[in-house]
Amino acid sequence: MTELREVTSSVRTEERSASRRTWMLVAASMFAVAWGGNEFTPLLVMYRLDHGFSPVVVDFLLFAYVLGIVPALLLGGPLSDRLGRRPIMLPAPIIAIVGSLLLAIGADSALLLVLGRVLCGIALGLGMAVGGSWVKELSSAPWDQSATGGAGARRAAMSLTAGFGLGAGIAGVLAQWGPLTSSSAYLVHMALTGAAAVALWNAPETRPAQPVSERSRLWDDLKIPSAGHRRFLYVVVPVAPWVFGAAAAAYAVIPALMSENSGGIPVAFSALLCVVGLGSGFLIQSLGRKIDTPANSRAVVVALVLVAAGMAVGGVLADQLTIPIALFASVVLGCGYGMALVSGLQEIQRIAGPDDLAGLTAVFYSLTYLGFAAPAVMAVLSETFPAVTYTRMFVFGVLAALACLGLVIAKWRSHLPSRD
Repeated sequence: MTELREVTSSVRTEERSASRRTWMLVAASMFAVAWGGNEFTPLLVMYRLDHGFSPVVVDFLLFAYVLGIVPALLLGGPLSDRLGRRPIMLPAPIIAIVGSLLLAIGADSALLLVLGRVLCGIALGLGMAVGGSWVKELSSAPWDQSATGGAGARRAAMSLTAGFGLGAGIAGVLAQWGPLTSSSAYLVHMALTGAAAVALWNAPETRPAQPVSERSRLWDDLKIPSAGHRRFLYVVVPVAPWVFGAAAAAYAVIPALMSENSGGIPVAFSALLCVVGLGSGFLIQSLGRKIDTPANSRAVVVALVLVAAGMAVGGVLADQLTIPIALFASVVLGCGYGMALVSGLQEIQRIAGPDDLAGLTAVFYSLTYLGFAAPAVMAVLSETFPAVTYTRMFVFGVLAALACLGLVIAKWRSHLPSRD
């Protein structure tokens, strides 16, 4: 009998451990689509130097995948609340593979590059809205009895950030020193994403499809009531565009400024800045649980302080153009990105109801990607108005971040979900 009890206990322990790991099956696809979304970034210098694209065109190519992300976010989240997570998320890695294929064969074609970026954006949008909600649900009972509060937000944010960072780093190394410099990074991503797609098929559904007889009109499903929550408007909205505004400054604007001061390896240095910035963001996200509190907006305040500091260092870098300052700026901006992302997600998960978690997550991510327009806007302003230097634009960024910080501090304890 003793042996039987030991075996039974061992089986139950293994079942609980396997249950706790189910979130990783979804996180793997989130990691893969994030890899595909950001592998293009360190190659911006390569497309400008080796393929003849202008800085404005290159920065537009960076922004182009937002054209895929935003519709996928706004439609994918509510549709997954309606039809279930699996049917909406399963196509994401396949779409990412097709996107990488177009990028691999289209190095000299702006049209193919735009189409590839849009497809990668669609995949990433689905991964962020649907995958993030799926991971959050798999990080709670009954799938994971031991997960702490906020574990879903941290796991989702860290999966995305790890994909963003590793994808950029490996792509830059392959483009600088590997074979098939214009395509090898995309081929690696296609193989990785294929494996993630297989794993995703084994993930359990957490939100069964609504019966047809109980479904409301799709238009009604696309409405997100909690997007009008005053906590969302006054605390989350001010920080959201800084998520990728800070990230884009770290791994798109700074590498462009440093392309002639990077020791003769501009593509690899661009990749290094991506890894440093996103690595810093990844590490600070692990501290998010200690910084965040449901009692006030402390985590968002920390995020905006880091963003303002990063913009200030960016202004110094634009004037000095030295490698140590560039690396330091990427670290600070990366920390701002990481804290802004995880603090925003944790606020979202406290505000949203069970029926619009994916939808509100989609709205949040859509706002974050407004920040990806910053490099293109800065490039246009710099070329059109010579007096508008990058140093002055970074100073404007400091002032804008401080204005957002002032609003969040003013709403420090206002409109907390538990009080509404």
